[in-house]
Amino acid sequence: MIEVRDAEHELRRIRIRLGLAWVLVLLCFGMLLTRFVWLQVLRHEDFNAQAEDNRIALVPVPPQRGLIYDRHGVLLADNLSVYTLEIVPNQVGDLERTIDDLGKLIEIAPRDRRRFKRLLEDSRNWDSIPIRTRLSDEELAKFSVAKFRFPGVEIRARSARTYPQGESAAHVIGYIGRISVEDKRRLEEADRASNYVGASHMGKTGVELSYEETLHGTAGAEEIEVSAGGRTVRSLSRTAAQPGANLILSIDLKLQRLVEEWFGDRRGALVAIEPATGEIIAFVSKPTFDPNLFVDGIDPPSWQALNEDPDKPLLNRPLRGTYPPGSTYKPFMAMAALTTGARAPDTQYPDPGYFQLGAHRFRDSVPSGHGSVNLHKSIVVSSDTYYYRVAYDMGVDTIHDFMVPWGFGQLTGIDLENEVTGILPSSAWKMRRFKQKWLPGETPSIGIGQGANAFTILQLAHATATLANNGIVNKPHLVRYLEDPVTRKRQPIELPAPRRIDLRPEHLALVKSAMVDVNRFGTSRVAFAGAEYAAAGKTGTAQVIGIRQNERYDARRIAERHRDHSLYMVFAPAEAPRLAVAVIVENGGFGAQAAAPIARKVLDYHLLGRLPKEAPGSARRVPPEAEPDLRDVPESVEPEPVPPAEGAAGEPKRTP
Repeated sequence: MIEVRDAEHELRRIRIRLGLAWVLVLLCFGMLLTRFVWLQVLRHEDFNAQAEDNRIALVPVPPQRGLIYDRHGVLLADNLSVYTLEIVPNQVGDLERTIDDLGKLIEIAPRDRRRFKRLLEDSRNWDSIPIRTRLSDEELAKFSVAKFRFPGVEIRARSARTYPQGESAAHVIGYIGRISVEDKRRLEEADRASNYVGASHMGKTGVELSYEETLHGTAGAEEIEVSAGGRTVRSLSRTAAQPGANLILSIDLKLQRLVEEWFGDRRGALVAIEPATGEIIAFVSKPTFDPNLFVDGIDPPSWQALNEDPDKPLLNRPLRGTYPPGSTYKPFMAMAALTTGARAPDTQYPDPGYFQLGAHRFRDSVPSGHGSVNLHKSIVVSSDTYYYRVAYDMGVDTIHDFMVPWGFGQLTGIDLENEVTGILPSSAWKMRRFKQKWLPGETPSIGIGQGANAFTILQLAHATATLANNGIVNKPHLVRYLEDPVTRKRQPIELPAPRRIDLRPEHLALVKSAMVDVNRFGTSRVAFAGAEYAAAGKTGTAQVIGIRQNERYDARRIAERHRDHSLYMVFAPAEAPRLAVAVIVENGGFGAQAAAPIARKVLDYHLLGRLPKEAPGSARRVPPEAEPDLRDVPESVEPEPVPPAEGAAGEPKRTP
């Protein structure tokens, strides 16, 4: 009986255990079912998208960069398809060892290593950085065979920018370079970063920078299916990239190159503008540089050489170099005097060779003076005394207000980045800068383009074009058209409407007539002897260092870089101007000696299609002992032949 009870008790315990086990099993299955419903029903869309992401990759397709041409269709910036060997630093264990091992397989020059290190400093650790560019077919095959030995190293097909004209027009075209961390930050701030995914380069200077958004185009994308190992299986869809527009510049490359040769080894700048349109035909900065050095990242020695060169080849002189205009300022001062009523056209003033203000004597370049001078003669013989007195009578603020609409000391609005304003002095300017009042004794020098005046050659050329255009102001620009790379349809650049400076026609006629006589009988008569057209010009000389009150300027005793700058401005033909030119030859002496002959060659080429008889590059530095001393020969304003030996008197302008 006891055994039966024990058996029943044991059976009951087993049944309880089985029941609990079934409950536990059902609970587990319930939990699994709940989890299954949550995964398969509630989170289906999310996990399906994640699965697709594991299987499908979205690859950016960088657009083809637009090309750049001159006005006659000469190619200035091109694209080449090349292969580059690139390293992703955070995927490489020992970077130096990897580069050494690569060097055993493919030639990696010291220059390549230096460039890589510089790019590494400016890039993020996960960026792909080139160690070798433009691989040959043989090098490509060698690496492809040994690729498995180099994790984090890969070959990429790139579109490489190239500048087939080398140094010519480098400051106009500019160059592209690798996108830096700072560039990426700016793109993100401008909400343009998405268009640069997959891109490695962007414009850094010149029109490559100022038209970056136009040239870059619109990025595309490709959906590809990838295997578990990351290999591409097939392409699923593709949104084509839109190539950037081509640029058609106003520059005449042949003239640009000729001017660069005519400068020789001298430093300086030249800008030639069509007055009626504002189109820039030549934009020269000497010395220049090769923009191809920057495309793949310039190596440190080349960068150091360019930066430490005393001739400053990277300086865009027409855009950023500022200089006193010297006597090229006098035609504009004459217009100011006539417009404000400070001078009547025919009133004669004595020129004894100086202007006395208190105890200080402002000297003329001709010690004996020019006799009795009216406004016409003051321009032809370049009388300093006349303009010392004009400036003093007008005052610095009246001069400032008149010169602002002409663009002096203002941004011209040219389609290049980083233009400087220069200095157009006024009493307010001096107070802002120096916290001092303007003194009356500072004004006379302003009248002859010295003192605090500091303008760019672009501003001088722009003002000259405005004078040639009878006071109608056109915006200077370098790009004429945007061209669709597929249809080749051209769209003109949108420009602001011209504005007009209120000038009296008789005043314009008087000043232009005097400028024509400058080239016939005055300071630039030698440079324009035999010209088949009438040109209206004005020489100028800007001092670099001051000299004592009673000391005579002697170039032979002064270091070359301390000698006067040679300037010249001109437009022609005088009766219907087609071109306005401003040029400076740094430390070139008086205006008629170095600057005017270059301007004459430009006009002969542009107006007559004629090249000079002398060999290009003849404008070399001349030893001071070989220069004729033509400074103190009085000018004749009578219409009679003047022997070349009398040169260009009235220059330079030595101000106290």
